[in-house]
Amino acid sequence: MPHFLGIDVGTGSARAGVFDIKGTMLASAKRDIALFLEPGEIAEQSSEDIWRAVCASVREAVTKSGLAGRDIAGIGFDATCSLVVVGQGGAPLPVGRSGDSQRNIIVWMDHRALEQAQRINDGKHAVLDYVGGTISPEMETPKLLWLRENLPATFAAAEHFFDLTDYLTWRSTGSLARSICTLTCKWTYLGHERRWDDAYFRAIGLGALADEGFVRIGTEVVEGGTALAKGLTEAAAADLGLLPGTPVAAGLIDAHAGGVGTVGGQGSVGTLQSRMAYVFGTSACTMASTSEPAFVPGVWGPYFSSMVPGLWLNEGGQSAAGAAIDHLIGLHPAAAEAAAKAKAEGLSLAAWLGQQATKHAADISSAAHLAEGLHVVPEFLGNRSPFADPEAKALIAGLGMDTSLDSLVALYVAGLLGIGYGVRQILAAMANKGIAIDTIVVSGGAAQSELVRQLLADTTGLTVAGSTSPEPVLLGSAILAAVAAQKYPDVIAAMTAMSRIGDIYRPAGGNLVPWHDRRFAAFELLQQAGRAIRD
Repeated sequence: MPHFLGIDVGTGSARAGVFDIKGTMLASAKRDIALFLEPGEIAEQSSEDIWRAVCASVREAVTKSGLAGRDIAGIGFDATCSLVVVGQGGAPLPVGRSGDSQRNIIVWMDHRALEQAQRINDGKHAVLDYVGGTISPEMETPKLLWLRENLPATFAAAEHFFDLTDYLTWRSTGSLARSICTLTCKWTYLGHERRWDDAYFRAIGLGALADEGFVRIGTEVVEGGTALAKGLTEAAAADLGLLPGTPVAAGLIDAHAGGVGTVGGQGSVGTLQSRMAYVFGTSACTMASTSEPAFVPGVWGPYFSSMVPGLWLNEGGQSAAGAAIDHLIGLHPAAAEAAAKAKAEGLSLAAWLGQQATKHAADISSAAHLAEGLHVVPEFLGNRSPFADPEAKALIAGLGMDTSLDSLVALYVAGLLGIGYGVRQILAAMANKGIAIDTIVVSGGAAQSELVRQLLADTTGLTVAGSTSPEPVLLGSAILAAVAAQKYPDVIAAMTAMSRIGDIYRPAGGNLVPWHDRRFAAFELLQQAGRAIRD
């Protein structure tokens, strides 16, 4: 039986999972990766550090699976949409004022290019119609412009600018082919027309890239799952402990891999186009597929073939989700005490707080009442969707003097409700443009909690479903690997065969419906107050 490797590089770690042809995971492993944070919302990483972590996690996962390198029939990658800069021969180049060439990645969450993004948006360029009307500082063209203006030596010396996923496939195969997912979603590539917009790059100050024929950012663009070059090179195979020539698939952004690993699965709720993938990790992404393009203000896309080949994608979400909850509860005076209790029980702080929230509740849904009178808009890192407002900030209303563990639990629940109401806003924006969603399929570390899933169902009024896979993001990349290895004819066939819908959570209904409606109105009122104060 053939087996496949799914490799995921997130914000804090690199992970690898070994799957069989039915999508069952045999083993997984992970290694932490360094994240360099500086004032001004600067976030950088090292491509060499990430490659070492990838190799170590692959070797461990294969060993734990009981297989050998020769048993791996294909490899798929996904990663955060971070900008990797390399010079001659692939040497890393510095992207920050530290001058450290090992720090050659501007991380997705880095907001240094806020001013560049605003200037680009002021131009009202036609390509912006395909990013919800407003480009985000998390995307790559504002970051490239920042490099040209602030580190011109790095910009000039760069041989290649990669999205992190494309860097990993290049490092593995030597192929300069880019994924249509990364370029369409984050680089303003017009996937439906298979072209860069020359006029856009010249207008915003990146005409040098157009003059060169875009060779530094990608001229060969392929769909996720496409087999690249001749597979693993000798050098990459030696690093990974695998066989040279093992097929390597063009990859996806990490959230999109989560979508591939969930929304097409066998199950009794929803269909591929009525399910919305919700990947809830450090950040959160919502992804909905349609047959025809839908232009939703404040929601990225429509992107053609960027997740499921042949379908259009609308992508929303928040820059900080799991990270926002972690930051929120870390502000509470009882956080250290709760963290110690959680550690003693072998739990994360969020998991322990979730246990406490449901311990005395009549049912999971009624745990929401712990947040009575306490309201949180958890936009610590701006609002990505549906307002495309990177300068938005978090707001909390209803805080008292209580510093007990119980008040910390209440704050945690209020934060989760705020996350849910943000999803509700995205769903409403999409519904206004004809995108009808009936099921949210969740993945990501923060979405494993039953409390999180039920509160998401109650705050949005939609059915929430999990995946039977313990690692749906890794599964998504393994699905790409199976397609590259020609074990399935296309991505949709592999999704259907390798993924399955698991537990289902339905909205509680009853008196909770008007209760959540009132809280949602308060949530939107707080958002409006925040904007008014800023203005």
